[in-house]
Amino acid sequence: MTLIDSFDTQIDAAFQRLRGSKRANQVFYSLSAIADHSLLWFLLIGIEALMPGRWRQARRAAAAMVAESLIVNLVVKSAFRRERPIDRDYPHPHALRFPLTTSFPSGHATSAFAAAQLITDGSPLGAPLYALALAVALSRIHVKIHHASDVAGGIVIGTLYAWLVRRIFAG
Repeated sequence: MTLIDSFDTQIDAAFQRLRGSKRANQVFYSLSAIADHSLLWFLLIGIEALMPGRWRQARRAAAAMVAESLIVNLVVKSAFRRERPIDRDYPHPHALRFPLTTSFPSGHATSAFAAAQLITDGSPLGAPLYALALAVALSRIHVKIHHASDVAGGIVIGTLYAWLVRRIFAG
């Protein structure tokens, strides 16, 4: 067993205790669903666009999120081709969309952390948005759509991507 496999197995075992909780299932399945296709993040960017003086920031964030999705789903996932930990016989207590893309990195985690960083640029809402991003990222482990290492990789990639976007478009 590799170090990554061991990490994934240990984190999955920790989440297994939560999977029996009706409340945890409701929260994580709902977060996972609302963040499909970055819907949650585009909604928050739209709200940001309505705030005084935030239109330019919101426009940049929206464009960056479209590019992020294309880069992650068409380029990065294709390079890794990691199989998802999906067990279709596993009794999912709520409806769940089974993605067609490969597992690494988690697109939900990547977009969550990219969006949190891009939306909070100059905003006082940083901590709540990062908490929401983390909850969305962890939801993918809870619902058994991603390995923990997919989520960790997505967090790193999303954070680095947003840092790069901010650096390129500073000013």
